[in-house]
Amino acid sequence: MYGSHTGRARRARAALSSAGAAVGALMLLAGCSSPSSSATSPKEAPPPQAPAQQPKARVPFWVNPESTAAKRASELRRGGRSGQAQLLSKIAAQPVAEWIGPDDPEGQTRGFTEAAARADRIALLVLYNIPHRDCGQYSQGGASDGNAYRGWLDGAVRGIGNRGATVILEPDAVPHVSDGCTPHQYHEERFALLKEAVGRLKALPHTKVYIDAGNPSWVNPPDRMADPLRRAGIDQADGFALNVSNFQTTKANKDYGHRLSGLLGGKHFVIDTSRNGNGPLNAPDHEKAWCNPRGRALGTPPTTRTGDSKVDAYLWVKRPGESDGTCKGGPGAGKWWETYALDLARNAH
Repeated sequence: MYGSHTGRARRARAALSSAGAAVGALMLLAGCSSPSSSATSPKEAPPPQAPAQQPKARVPFWVNPESTAAKRASELRRGGRSGQAQLLSKIAAQPVAEWIGPDDPEGQTRGFTEAAARADRIALLVLYNIPHRDCGQYSQGGASDGNAYRGWLDGAVRGIGNRGATVILEPDAVPHVSDGCTPHQYHEERFALLKEAVGRLKALPHTKVYIDAGNPSWVNPPDRMADPLRRAGIDQADGFALNVSNFQTTKANKDYGHRLSGLLGGKHFVIDTSRNGNGPLNAPDHEKAWCNPRGRALGTPPTTRTGDSKVDAYLWVKRPGESDGTCKGGPGAGKWWETYALDLARNAH
């Protein structure tokens, strides 16, 4: 519901083929040029500006120098549109989660974790392929059945291996059980698959796992989420994730998260701050509030220095600039929408 990544595998494979070289030699971004810019003489061409890694002590997660935001910022800069390039650089400079789609999960996770390891950073990944995903809405899809999901998970786990990774597990999966959107006949299978996924991932030596737990505007009061999270394996996980692809304020998420943590034996949590800089849009129509709402802004940049003992990190889980779905003139869910990306950056405080 809050951010599909249909077709991401094609983009991921292209990024993975060059990710290692990009980390070692960021100057490769200069080669991503349009026919018109490639004809520009060296004297006229501005120097390429690829994003560097953020200070490890503040944010240990990998910045992908081949992200769409980074490539578009470079192209805009070469085309003389420095103002727009600077705006997109606000997104490109930050570590943003890589969403693992249905195709080649082993290749995707291996490529991202290897590139992160070469940069002495940790890969931030989202596993998003649960059967009956998103109740047939904008991000519908997922594995065809439980066995297909287990096979897909096997690949993702092999790809991560012994390298560092932080995994956000299956956005919407538990909240859609709690709110009744997922048909009842699929509940037991879903809990079993999530619990298996947590166990498989936590058996890896350097992987942290946070199960998605929705946001304060979705399943409230938080005690409605506590038992479903227990059934999904929260006891084995490092914690839960809040606000994935949503716009609720950091304060609202912290308040909700602390209440939910208290019901779960003090479990820690992470908050997606990618687009919550202006908070949520107040609208009577729920879809208007979550699907490409106008006037939103980038939120607090990713960091593990949250000043809160229960909040392990502020993360950019939803990729700023990717559409929530075909609403308000947006492209398909998960597709790059530059107008929206520029607005998010322009509105940022």
